[in-house]
Parts: sequence; C-alpha cells; structure tokens
Amino acid sequence: MESSARSARQGTTRRRSPHLPAAAEKKEEPPETKQKPQPSPKRLGRSVEDSQNPVFREVINFKPIPFPVRNYDKITTEPVSFYFSSLEELLAWTPVSEDAFNIAMIPLADRQPSLQSQRPRTLVCHDMMGGYLNDRFIQGCMTESPYIFYHWQFIDIFVYFSHHTVTIPPVVWTNVAHKHGVSVLGTLITEWTEGGRLCEKFLSGDPSSYQKVADQLVRIAQFFRFDGWLINIENSLSATAVGNTPFFLRYLTEQLHQHVSGGLVIWYDSVTKDGQLNWQNELNERNRVFFDSCDGIFTNYNWKEEHLERMAPFEVRKADVYVGVDIFARGNVVGGGFDTNKSLELIRKHGFSAALFAPGWVYECLDNKDFFQNQDRFWSLLEQYLPTHSICSLPFVTSFCLGLGTRRFSYGQEETVGPWYHLSAQEIQPIFGTHKLESESGWVRIHSCLMDAWNGGSSLLVHGMIPSNTGKVAVRLFSLQVLAPPKIYLSLIYKLEGHTDITVALELSTLDVRRCNIGGISSVHAGPTTRHTPRPLQMPPAKLLKWVGRCSQQFDGGWIHRCYEVNLQNCFLQDIFVNFTRPLGSQNDENFTCRLGEIQVVDANSLMTPLSQVRDLTASHTCWQRIHSEVHRFKIKLLLSCTLHWSYLLPQACGFRIYHRGGSYSRRKELLDSEEPTFLGLAHSNMYRVVNLEVEEAPAGHDCFVEFLVQPIPKEGFLVPQVEWGRLTLLYSKPSKH
Repeated sequence: MESSARSARQGTTRRRSPHLPAAAEKKEEPPETKQKPQPSPKRLGRSVEDSQNPVFREVINFKPIPFPVRNYDKITTEPVSFYFSSLEELLAWTPVSEDAFNIAMIPLADRQPSLQSQRPRTLVCHDMMGGYLNDRFIQGCMTESPYIFYHWQFIDIFVYFSHHTVTIPPVVWTNVAHKHGVSVLGTLITEWTEGGRLCEKFLSGDPSSYQKVADQLVRIAQFFRFDGWLINIENSLSATAVGNTPFFLRYLTEQLHQHVSGGLVIWYDSVTKDGQLNWQNELNERNRVFFDSCDGIFTNYNWKEEHLERMAPFEVRKADVYVGVDIFARGNVVGGGFDTNKSLELIRKHGFSAALFAPGWVYECLDNKDFFQNQDRFWSLLEQYLPTHSICSLPFVTSFCLGLGTRRFSYGQEETVGPWYHLSAQEIQPIFGTHKLESESGWVRIHSCLMDAWNGGSSLLVHGMIPSNTGKVAVRLFSLQVLAPPKIYLSLIYKLEGHTDITVALELSTLDVRRCNIGGISSVHAGPTTRHTPRPLQMPPAKLLKWVGRCSQQFDGGWIHRCYEVNLQNCFLQDIFVNFTRPLGSQNDENFTCRLGEIQVVDANSLMTPLSQVRDLTASHTCWQRIHSEVHRFKIKLLLSCTLHWSYLLPQACGFRIYHRGGSYSRRKELLDSEEPTFLGLAHSNMYRVVNLEVEEAPAGHDCFVEFLVQPIPKEGFLVPQVEWGRLTLLYSKPSKH
C-alpha cells in the first residue's frame, strides 16, 4: 500500500462550569469493579484524611520524574497512543500500568445486520500523513481544523494504517468506532528489503516462531480491546517463509477468534503463493491459499471489471472479498476522489465488499475551510452503494458532538473557549445523506454545526420547508433494531432559529413482533411499520424527578426540553424521526431552521439501577515546573502535573468529566466548596493525566489547596449531582528550610 501524506496545538480559554443542579438523593452502591490491569499508583505525599474525600499533602519538588517514552508525550507528559517499529519491540511487550490509558473503554456495540451476515460490507482503511497525528493524544488536544470522520452508519470495519511494523489503533478511534458498532483493526506490515529480513525471522523457522508473533498480536488486540489485524506483507518471501505463511494466518485467525469476540484477520493482496511480490488486483488461485487461511482478502486497487468477473467462482465467501479502491486514484483505477462512485457501482454490481483506502483525501488534497462540505459531498455520492446498519441496544443517547469544536458546551452553557479535538468524545452520529420525504415538494437537509451545542462542541442543524399542501415534514435520523422494553423514556432538546411557530416533536416507528400494543399515543399505519408521535409531558414521571428538571421548559440560550414516557408491548423500535409541523391556520410554505441538541431513548426501568460512585481517588507521578509568564515578563508561574486514578463500575459510564478548583493561598480549604469548579478535560478510562495546571506559589510556612473532582457520565446521559462526584484535595507547600 502507498502512504497518503497538520498538526497545530494552540491554547484555549478555560471557563468555570455552568451552574449545576442541587444535590440529589444518594443511591445505593453495587459492588465495585476495576478496569484491568489496575495501576498501582505511587501516592502523592501522605494522606492526612482517610475518607471518600481524601486529602493528600505534597511538598513541591522540581526533581524530574522519568516517564516511559512510548506512553507519554516527551514535552507535556500527556498520555499518547503508540506503535511498534520492530519485531523485537513486538515480542518484548508486556502490559505495564501506563498502558491502561490505551485500553478502549467502549465495547463494540451490537448492530444489525451483524458482521457475520453475507451482506456486502464496507471497510475504510485510514492512512493519513504517516499516522499518529493529533489522534495520538488520548485525552484530546487543542488544535484547529483536524481531520474527523462521522459517516459511521455507512461502514462496517475501520482499519488504522501506517508504515510502522505494528500499528496499534489509537484508542480514540477504537472508542468512537465501537460506539457505532464498527470493528477496528490494527496493521502488521513488512516492506522492502528490511521487511523480507523481518519475515525470515519469524516465518522461516519452526512453528513456534510464527506462533509467538501470532500470540503476541492476539494479546495486544485482547488487552487494548480492538478487534483484529490487517496483515500486509509487501516484500518477496523465501520458499520456506511463504510455505509457512498460510499456517501463520490460520493460527493467528483461530487464536484471535478464541480470545477476541468477533475478531477478524484480513490479508492484503500482495504476495503470491510462490513468494513473489505481485499484486493480483483480484482473488485467484495465486493468492487463494492466504484467503482460505483467514477471514478475508483486501485486493489491490488496479482492477477492471474483468477482474471482478473472474472472481465469480468464489460465490460462497463473496462478502469476504474486499475490493480495494484508492481514493487518491493512483495507478490505473476505475475511479477515485469524487469519482469513487464509479468503482463502488461495479463492486456492488458483482456482489463484493469494498475497501476504501485513504478517504482522508478530502482533507489532505482539498481546501480545509470547505472540509465538511467536501466530506458530505464525497459520502453522498457513494450513499446508494453503502447500506446502513442499525443500533441494537438501549440506552440510546446522543448530543451529536463530533469530538471537536471551537468552544465546549455543557448543558447549553459555554464552558471553554478555544479549539479542541477529542475523538473519544464523539457521540453517535445520524444517518447523513439524502432524506426522502413523503411530500414531494417539501425538503429537509441536515449537517453538523460548530456554532452552538447542548453538550460538547457541535449540534445537528436541520433546514427544511413544509409545503403549503401538507401539514408536516419529518426527517429520519437513526435506524434501530431494539426489542422495546415495556416502558421507555424519551427526551428531545432543540432550539428553533428565528421567529417561528413551527412545532418540533419526536417520532418513533415500530415493527410488530406479533401484535404491537401502544399505550397513550397516536398511531399512523405505514405499511409493515407503525409511526408513533408521543405527547410531550409537562412534568417528568416521579421516579425521574431527581434525574431531569421540568419538562417543556426553555433554558438559557433558547434550548427547549421535551420529554415523553411511552408504554410498549411486543415491539421492535425501528427508526427515530424528528417532525416539524406547520402552525395552525398557516396556508403558506413554511421554511425553518432547527438546531437539535440531544436525543435520549432509555429503558425507564434501567433508571432504577443504583449508580456506582467514584471511589478510591488517588494520584501519582507528580511533576512541578516553574516557567516565565507569557503576559508578565518577570512573573514566574508554577505548574502542576499529576495522574489521577479511581475505581468505578465502568459498564455504567461512557466517560468522566474532570474538574478542579482552588490552587491558591487565598482559598482556605473550607471555602473550596463555595467555588465553582473549572473544567479540565474528559477521561475514557479510570485515570486522567492533569498536565501543566497553573497554581499559585505557596508562601513559606503555609499550605495552598487544589481540589480535583471526577464526574461520571452515565450511559443514560443524565447529570450526576456534584455531591456524588469523586474528589481529592491536595495540600502543597514549599520544602522547609533546615
């Protein structure tokens, strides 16, 4: 494979968190579980208070602490994702506590159809400028105009590709892909003369040599919780090595299937059965032995329709043949760039899966100021050849955040100002593309917008027109296939732009299991499915009062909250729509612009499960640094860095928000609780690295205080009151003079 060929880190202005609701009644605690392997942190100084709000004492020490180069950025000590550059590095790897930052928190979501179905699939192979760019920063970074991918409902497999020997997918990609039910593969690649020597080391010996490599690849996928490997050997092989390659593939595939649920091994079309580096651009008898030894083949890109026709005999595993398409259109290809649809049309005509290599072309080769328009155009041209998959589990919650922004919002309030990028923070994205309406003259278009948000950095902007000959238009945003629980709670947060009396509402479609009984809502039959428009509640159900505020109220910033409770029986939830209804008495075409902030669909009974609490909050790897102020030339700033660790029942959360307050001599510890906390960042594991937090110098003989707070984000999406957050207070002072 050829490699496709920005990185800017800028400051951001932090703001205090928005006002948080009053404390709610505490919940009972289930037994704790911890993410494995659990680090054994070196505690900060000495604990002077052993309680749920621990206090630690730290004497400022400027002695540097050595950090593993592989796990941390050498300048900032931020945790980063990594790769292996050699076979020796691969074989020498054993898990260490620092590796826990790279473990994916989000499991692979259930989806329909499953990856095991024989429907042709779509694989995306992400190759951008050598890889490990801003996406290597596990806790996100401050960068303008990064690359982002959000058309997840169109794809089935995501491969992270680079030219390093062993490419471990950055955990941020695994988290976001898994949210959308997309499998993630790393890459083992060997190239050129050095690649040939590497292959000889593990493929020309006895079986134990290649088995050690395979076992280590399986351990890595299992430990970091991604789903398998693309094997890309692009160098010639000796007779012995090529003879062992099918056995290596078969052993790797069997072991991966045994230890990683849904694991995949895919072979890249390069070497033939005689050991020659000779791209076939198809599956044939010269490379079939490798295909028969694993889960699929990714063909090279320089094929024509006759290559596809020659593959007709492989009918039984046709969906396992991923026909390669180079979006950069290098070589003699059918179509790439904005002509990629020409390649997809032929691939689907013959019933094969597709492998799209480097769709980041829209970012690398076109003007970045038009990135979102170009990205949407690229995927809309392919839409008819890319079947979507459905979400298969509750709760379903999304604020439409892309995982980046120019500002950060929390519950409709601006929280920080400045660019940020954090792929793990991307939430489930809707079905982008053409939205067909029942009314031929009405129209609806959707796109992401960074100008405003309910949570995160973006919202979904819906533009449309209700024609005079119909009462409403509706846009289908999500495809579901979920057996509905007896009672569900739904929530919609939105704001209308400009002056309009249009009504906005959620709609559901259901598919009957036998006979679908719906209580308390209107129904309209539409073929095999039924559309339902629930009536919004004026007050949430009593059991939800401590989770949500008053329904149908308008928040600061113009956001409106609608909530619903629906009784169901023997139904599959099938689609989520938002509909827009014209004002009573209106006879004209009605244009509208609506910003969607959040949609929730939650099993009402699941809200009765007691939430875990953040426990055992500790810290380690403390670093102190003095630097000159950029604003006041002769002022010295004191910077604090440390790693926080805690225990939490991880399956209950989709992440954690980290805050701090204090950090000055003028704040006595008893006054900390009256200070609004300031947002630091997001964590997607039970640890977080605080980096270069500016605090005041402690006067000689006195303590200063800084408090860290950890807010869990439940999968149901509701706000956890501050009294249930984890907290740790650090007392720091200058060393005493002897």
